[in-house]
Amino acid sequence: MPLPQLFLDKMRELLREEYEAFAASYDEEKAQGLRVNPLKASVQEFVRIAPFALSGVPWASEGFYYGKEDRPGKHPYHEAGLIYIQEPSAMAVGALVNPLPGETVLDLCAAPGGKTTHLAGRMNGEGLLVANEPHPARAKILSQNVERMGVRNAVVTNEMPDRLAERFSVFFDRILVDAPCSGEGMFRKDPDACAEWSPDHVTMCASRQLDILESAARMLKPGGRLVYSTCTFSPEENEGTISRFAELHPEFALEDAQAYEGFDRGRADWTSDAAPGIGETLRLWPHRIRGDGHYAAVLRKMDGEEQPVRRKYPKSLTDRKALKDYFAFAEETLTDTPAGEFTLFGDQLYLLPSGMLTLDQLKVVRPGWHLGTLKKNRFEPSHALALSLKGEEVRNRLSLHADSPQTFAYLKGEALQAEGPKGWHLVEVDGYSLGWGKLAEGTLKNHFPKGLRWPG
Repeated sequence: MPLPQLFLDKMRELLREEYEAFAASYDEEKAQGLRVNPLKASVQEFVRIAPFALSGVPWASEGFYYGKEDRPGKHPYHEAGLIYIQEPSAMAVGALVNPLPGETVLDLCAAPGGKTTHLAGRMNGEGLLVANEPHPARAKILSQNVERMGVRNAVVTNEMPDRLAERFSVFFDRILVDAPCSGEGMFRKDPDACAEWSPDHVTMCASRQLDILESAARMLKPGGRLVYSTCTFSPEENEGTISRFAELHPEFALEDAQAYEGFDRGRADWTSDAAPGIGETLRLWPHRIRGDGHYAAVLRKMDGEEQPVRRKYPKSLTDRKALKDYFAFAEETLTDTPAGEFTLFGDQLYLLPSGMLTLDQLKVVRPGWHLGTLKKNRFEPSHALALSLKGEEVRNRLSLHADSPQTFAYLKGEALQAEGPKGWHLVEVDGYSLGWGKLAEGTLKNHFPKGLRWPG
């Protein structure tokens, strides 16, 4: 698809002597990247077993470029959640947020989940991660990716930012606003973004971004970190949005965002009334690095006392009788019974992350770690539970190799022949959890979700 002429004219004016190199980048193959999931495997461990041609992404320790002949998204390791396919420039954002285990973290515009799962990996299962996406269909995809990556400590919500701000006032240690934008940096891979572009669309996005940042400001604790990012080149949506926000919120200060070779800095001369420190923000250009376009700013909330806020926490399900089938399953199948604050959504059983506030009157897609379904006189474990477990956490498992015909048969939903005790078995690929099977009389009934099964 040809690029909009008004866009090209604008970029020519901004980039001047760099414009020809920028324009030529659209004729080059886009960089392909994947990110290792440390909840499943260490980087060193994955590099040792990876059947792909990998080279490191400098700005993300978990990130790698892969060869154009590779298809990691069609490999069993992808289904096992060892990797997330992510555009390399986008990996810089999660690295800037850099959450610590035990913190409270919000990804405010989170779908499809690349940055959310990056944050989750760095949190190492400790603390609370709230991933929000206002669009219902995209929120469902976000939830599926949280599940695939084996994240236990995340809640997925489907709310507008101002609604979340009412519930989570002065609550989070770190917030990521990967804002909806005009998508200029994605033109190489997203024809829809190219077709939707117009100067009016840029103006609309900039206004919406400021509204989202207003909500984020209300939810961040004093001393907390706010990272703002877009995948556009537009100064109105980047330096302009941040400068307007900083003017409205003197309690926030821009911090130096770590730059790597090829990174550019924000341009004070591209917006009126540029905020102090706008030159500490980052611009990633496709003609300077192996990646698409991105912008990122890091802000610290310097002032503001933590006002006493009345928090309402969820009521835990403590009825052992209601949970007896779950505990029976856990006793029979797991080496250690997951326990904590239980909640039921219909017949679906979840464990709430520690510190989560009440979910009442919020649109919630995933209220925590999905354990399974309470059916009449039995408990059926979820796919999310399987993907978040390690082999030593179950009593029975069936170990397969990535290149085994049995692995592909399992991913297609076929039953397998196996020996072992009757009951639930965790199916693994090269030692990494892939899903459930239930063994009886030498046949393992396949419980890999029907919607995820590979074509026969």
